[in-house]
Amino acid sequence: MGRLREPCDSYDAATGSAVAPFPARDNGCMILVEPERFEEMVVAAIDGLPEQLGEMMRNVAVTVEHGPGPRGLLGLYQGVPLTSRTTQYAGVLPDRIIIYRLAICAICRTEEEVAEQVRRTVIHEVAHHFGIGDERLRELGW
Repeated sequence: MGRLREPCDSYDAATGSAVAPFPARDNGCMILVEPERFEEMVVAAIDGLPEQLGEMMRNVAVTVEHGPGPRGLLGLYQGVPLTSRTTQYAGVLPDRIIIYRLAICAICRTEEEVAEQVRRTVIHEVAHHFGIGDERLRELGW
């Protein structure tokens, strides 16, 4: 079960100082979900994807970063989207989807909110793997 913490559980890597990661969305307190429970939420979000999408995902690893991650990001896709791969796409390291635990916890008050935000973030980053950009995702309500 998660527990409430003050929002300054995040830190500025450059200065080593504690900072609230999202001042504009600061809800006054945050829930801190333990790493193992958070990873279970990520697995559940991936398992909740339509089977056809899971079958189409190629050469991509989904990981959890337990630090706050880059300011303003809840997740990050790094790689070559499926729509940009050519016949010369071979011998490359897997694409990565990174989900930032503390960044998500910083904007949530309950474990249920964390699970929903993890689900939304996983879907958002998987969409990038399929070549859907941020502008189109906003148009679609993501």
